[in-house]
Order: sequence, then C-alpha cells, then structure tokens
Amino acid sequence: MQGADGNSYGTTTNGGNLSECGGGGCGTVFKISSAGEFTTLYSFCSLANCADGEFPIGALIQATDGNFYGTTTAGGTSSNSNCSSVTCGTVFQITPAGKLTTLHSFNYTDGTSPYDGVMQATNGVFYGTTSLGGPGNTTSGTIFSLSMGLSPFVEPLPAFGKEGVTIDILGTDLKGTTAVSFDGTAATFKVVSKTEIRATVPSGAKTGKIEVTTPNGTLKSNVAFQVL
Repeated sequence: MQGADGNSYGTTTNGGNLSECGGGGCGTVFKISSAGEFTTLYSFCSLANCADGEFPIGALIQATDGNFYGTTTAGGTSSNSNCSSVTCGTVFQITPAGKLTTLHSFNYTDGTSPYDGVMQATNGVFYGTTSLGGPGNTTSGTIFSLSMGLSPFVEPLPAFGKEGVTIDILGTDLKGTTAVSFDGTAATFKVVSKTEIRATVPSGAKTGKIEVTTPNGTLKSNVAFQVL
C-alpha cells in the first residue's frame, strides 16, 4: 500500500532473519521509495520464541495516527496448547521508521491465525477476523476489535473528484451536521443517514482534508481529498 509519505509498504510471508523458521525466515515488513529504493524495516521472530510474531500474510493499513497496522498468522506469547508449537498469531503496529510493537497475542479462545490483517472503521477502532479458534476451543474463528484510543474520522468515497462532483462521506454520528468544507471551502451537502453525507465538491476547492462539523465536534477526513 502507498503511505502518506508517497512510499510503498508491504509484507513478505517468509525471508528476513534466515536463522529462524526452519532456515527460511519468518517474514518481513518492507518499504520501497518512490525512486525504487528497497528497505527491510523489520524481520519477524527477532525476539525469543517469536514473541513478536511470524508469517505476516494480510495487507498493511496506515491508520489515522500515521502508523501501520497488520497481523501475523503465528507467533506471539500465548501458552495455550491449542495454538501448537508456533502459537496463535498477533496484531502489530509498526512506525514508518520500522519500530514494531506487538499489540495483542491471540490465545485461541479469542481466535488464532488471522489472515486478512485489520481495517480501521470511522469510529477509530480496528476490526479483523481470525480463521480458527474461539470460545470453548472451537475451530470456527472469531471477529475481533482493538481500540488504540484513536479519534473518529470521516472517509470520502471516492477520495478524489472535480469541482461540482457529488461524493459520499462516511462516518459515525453524522446526524445534525451543520457544515462540510473541503480544505476550508464550504460545500453544499445532504445528511443521508447517521453514517453518510452526500456533498458536492465546491468551486475553488483545493486538495486537502475534508472537515465535517457535527453536534459532537468537528471530524476530519482520514486522507486528503484530491481535487482533480
């Protein structure tokens, strides 16, 4: 995926620290600059017993705090015997500079082996799924949420358009919205529901954040809206 800095970020399932995971490496997070320069930001299983995770498969996302978030299908710190020898997987955060923090280690009862990464909803919370595990030692998988205390935001769909084009703006608690602006330029809009606004890109709008004024405060878009 392309980060806000213009660089591309991703994961590999194997490789990295080749002394681990049977000599094939446990996976990495990497960056490619706009000029094509490749950098390995992190090699998994850098901690004892792969407490930092191993085998990332799902895509990364960049959240509203500027950090990247993802999952590993194995590794972590769980001691549940149902997780087998490679444990149950993790949710992690990694900065653009490559500092990794393990946010959660799955323990089978709350799921195991997340394959699809996470997504950030407009309430600021992360959501994801595991392919296996669950209460009562089931093997059906789980849906989970993880809060990092990040603020709610709005999301334009699409995140680009010409003056005069109508777009959707998604969010939470949008009822009672009193103003919508594109980089400071006021726009006409209609509140469709508590989670959706339909707005017209105003004349003179410039590329920048969308702001939505609600009874609970002002929400900013998670990305800059590109005026074409």
